[in-house]
Amino acid sequence: MCEKSKADMLKDELFYSPEHTSYACSEQEIKTADEFCGDYMEFLNKCKTEREAAAFIKELAEKEGYVPFDPSAKYKAGDKVYSDIHSKALILCTFGRQGLENGAKIVASHIDSPRLDLKPNPLYEDSELALFKTHYYGGIKKYQWTAIPLSLHGVVFRRDGSSVTVRLGDGEGEPRFVVTDLLPHLDKKQASKPLEDAILGENLNILVGSRPFGQDKGSEMVKLNIMKLINEKYGITEADFLSAELEAVPAFPAVDIGFDRSMIGAYGHDDRVCAYPSVMAAFAAKAPEFTAVTVVTDKEEIGSDGNTGLNSAYLKHFIADIAATQGLKGRDVLRASECLSADVNAGFDPTYPSVHDKMNAAFLNRGIVVTKYTGARGKSGTNDANAEYAAKIQRLFDVEKVAWQTGELGKVDEGGGGTVAKYIANLGVQVIDVGVPVLSMHAPFEVVAKLDVYAAFKGFKAFLES
Repeated sequence: MCEKSKADMLKDELFYSPEHTSYACSEQEIKTADEFCGDYMEFLNKCKTEREAAAFIKELAEKEGYVPFDPSAKYKAGDKVYSDIHSKALILCTFGRQGLENGAKIVASHIDSPRLDLKPNPLYEDSELALFKTHYYGGIKKYQWTAIPLSLHGVVFRRDGSSVTVRLGDGEGEPRFVVTDLLPHLDKKQASKPLEDAILGENLNILVGSRPFGQDKGSEMVKLNIMKLINEKYGITEADFLSAELEAVPAFPAVDIGFDRSMIGAYGHDDRVCAYPSVMAAFAAKAPEFTAVTVVTDKEEIGSDGNTGLNSAYLKHFIADIAATQGLKGRDVLRASECLSADVNAGFDPTYPSVHDKMNAAFLNRGIVVTKYTGARGKSGTNDANAEYAAKIQRLFDVEKVAWQTGELGKVDEGGGGTVAKYIANLGVQVIDVGVPVLSMHAPFEVVAKLDVYAAFKGFKAFLES
């Protein structure tokens, strides 16, 4: 074997050369990562909306010993509490050995994903077909939501004050729903339009039925039959739709991708692929040095507004409440705190290389992505983490042997995006984005690598325990 030249040795010392994560993993660790991702896939199949994810995580947390936070109580190191934010977001907290005057370690991810929401008055009949009108939620490519099987999830509050949970279209033998599209024989005008305009938002109407009610003749007989079936199953009338939260999401399950089963294809990786590892890391961090706060939030895909999004005050108020249990002010705790904004980044796709700066892109199977800034065109709308904190997190991952890489969200003038990082930074907290690279982000079917998912768990756990 030839010895390395001086140039090669100097390159090893001076150059940054990220590698495929599996080179640094033992066979046992790869097996552990695959097993971890099996549980993650089960989570994805059970939790296709923010309500379902929040309820699932809350149930797991209670089994782990978390109890509702009581502002009048006193807590000691190791005590575990949670705060439920309107059934759509959740904060988990494990009190650390050090007092809160030294700050908290916060990991924040989101559990909402792009989807089709039903309009308040959705059901109509046209040409003897029954359809639901929708209003899409988040940044989607509208054409991707046509001609795929959809399921319906959500909650309806009846006029008498009672409620019913809806989950239809994912179970064996259950009906699915679909947004139809033009056949290629008749789409000459549609095909000549830009992709953004080929499918209009107002045309994302979901086909839900085609048989009329009985043998009666008259108008809207198909709509009547569908409403009758809905009433028999859920006990609701058309007026109950006016306040309902019903979401149409892809009906297909999470599956292994590739001959080697190294990847996962599923709906909702953005951002449940960070939420699930962060929650598992919170459970694994049994006795953290600093108080560990894990946030799974809502509304990120539409700007984090609303009282369940992180542009609201609920995290600030929770920190103030736990600070008060130790005779401290929330603002002082926040100033001393650190955060990982756990959100995905765009994985480099060799089919579409032109939108990426390859030297500063994230790649599948190279580990968790440390993103110093997001934003768009000149870093607009971002937290730009300072060098001290970025270096600190990178050193932590090196010491704990967490596979990591850096990445930007595309070339400077190509577009960009944002995360919850800026809202947490606005509270005075040191924060940086750390997450999993994703292919086909925001599509109904996204792809991630299993080793990256497990690297996220290891990274979040290392942070909470540091």
